[in-house]
Amino acid sequence: MPAYEQQVREAFPELEDIENAQLREQVVEAWVLGLERGGWQDIEDIPYAWNIHEVSNVEHVRGVTRIAREGAREQRDFHGADPDMDTILAAALLHDVGKCYEYTDHVDDGLVDPDPAYASEEIPHSISGYALAHEVGCPLSVQRAIPHFLGEVPKRTLEAELVKSANSMSSNAITQATMDITLQEWVEEYSQTS
Repeated sequence: MPAYEQQVREAFPELEDIENAQLREQVVEAWVLGLERGGWQDIEDIPYAWNIHEVSNVEHVRGVTRIAREGAREQRDFHGADPDMDTILAAALLHDVGKCYEYTDHVDDGLVDPDPAYASEEIPHSISGYALAHEVGCPLSVQRAIPHFLGEVPKRTLEAELVKSANSMSSNAITQATMDITLQEWVEEYSQTS
């Protein structure tokens, strides 16, 4: 079995920015569970999107985390807001952990050996990511900030909005760089297929 914990720690150096040691370990644990159940050989094999393999999910998650962290700093320094940085970092790092389950059908069979009890396209990755965070005991504030599609969580927190906005910024950059289209154009063109 691949050394998932080591893979996660190496893939996400931003983990070290989470001050709460227990929360940091819960983020690692959620990723390890997702990788095990998804049957991935390597965390870097998970694509950003089912049809965009030029960018890994790791690269996207790191981008979202970095954007959200900087956005929180700006909110604090410029506007005097007080977002919880640990919540933002943990939720950003976990916002796409559910792709461990959702994207197993979109890579070569040699890269995955998924557990059919978990791996499926039937549950959106933001919901399965929420479930993984819940399962490992992440605080409710982190769980609530993981679902990032409109309507998935009725009441959005400042931290949730930061993660959602950072996700959109990273996703727009990736779709523009790889396909020369906006995220909205990607959604309109491919949402029926995904």
